[in-house]
Amino acid sequence: MIKRLKKLPLLAKIGIAIVLGILCGQFFPMWLTRIFGTFNALFSSLLGFCIPLIILGLIVSGIADMGKGAGKMLLITVGLAYGFTLVAGFGTGAASNLVYPWLLNGASLTTIDQEAVEILPYFTIEMPPLMSVTSALVLAFILGLSIPAVGGNNTMKRFFEDFKDVVTIVITRVIIPLLPLYIFGVFLQMTVGGQIMVVVTVFIKIILFLFVMTALMLLLQFTIAGIVSKRNPFRLLATMLSAYVTALGTSSSAATIPVTLRSAVKTGVNPAVANFVIPLCATIHLSGSTIKITGLALAMMMLSGMPVDNGVMAGFIFMLGITMVAAPGVPGGAVMAALGLLTSILGLGDAQTGLIIAIYLAIDSFGTATNVTGDGAIANIVDAIWSKQNKER
Repeated sequence: MIKRLKKLPLLAKIGIAIVLGILCGQFFPMWLTRIFGTFNALFSSLLGFCIPLIILGLIVSGIADMGKGAGKMLLITVGLAYGFTLVAGFGTGAASNLVYPWLLNGASLTTIDQEAVEILPYFTIEMPPLMSVTSALVLAFILGLSIPAVGGNNTMKRFFEDFKDVVTIVITRVIIPLLPLYIFGVFLQMTVGGQIMVVVTVFIKIILFLFVMTALMLLLQFTIAGIVSKRNPFRLLATMLSAYVTALGTSSSAATIPVTLRSAVKTGVNPAVANFVIPLCATIHLSGSTIKITGLALAMMMLSGMPVDNGVMAGFIFMLGITMVAAPGVPGGAVMAALGLLTSILGLGDAQTGLIIAIYLAIDSFGTATNVTGDGAIANIVDAIWSKQNKER
């Protein structure tokens, strides 16, 4: 039986983990739930420690392998990621202004009883990362762009190629095998905690609307990717489903990097391009998170009877795409980074922002899944541009 489970594809294992997590949450005693909560706390600490190393190991090697064209590819990737993030924000804003007056007709804010059960691990072990994600990104850019200028087969290039192999071993032999158990624990704790169902029952219409917006965003991204790369967009999207489902459980773009990377390569993206684009986009491409925060902010303003100024919302969306990069790889980190904008630009109060946080965290995984799946579309676009440049040389 165990051997059969090991042979199952990752997508199937994740699906089983999700279903079992929800079912077991109906009858597991608290002491047993806390055991899995302890595992998840330890695994989260391990992920937090490994994420900067994964970024360094993959991005430095990826940029160096791309040679002199890496600087241009970096600008193209950042431009695409930020561009898609803005499209997601402005698209959600426009759709919300059209749909919310009908969808929220007669509705207003009411007191919501949120008696969530707090599930504490038995113990935790702090594993502080060697550097922050931002520091790892900056260092990766500097090293990756500088290595090609030093010379061909230099010592530093060989070091980071070996370091990439080390990171790959950690990903394939430690992180990926443990992901299904981690996802089981996530859904088990959410079910036992009960906080999600309370929020969903009150804001079911808004949640469904935001889900539709994420689906439309993915269709747009992969349609563009299909046109640019001359590949079937629906086949590309289907190949990225493993990353989508994994992100539903991890709620972290950075933690899903290993699966996103493997899925992107399966779509036909050159591994050197994928190693460069995927870890980078995991921290700067936030279309799904932008859809959720923009949609929830507008809903909260309308439910509170606050006036909606399109100019103010435009400034909010432009700043949101930049501010959220300050909290990559952390489940729910995007909304925490956006709190300052929600209060200073939109004028929302503590009670309103608290409700936004609660709803955002309840559906955090769907936005993250949109982020990482869209990374595959960006990788295909960058790959097509990179391949075209190589042919013209």
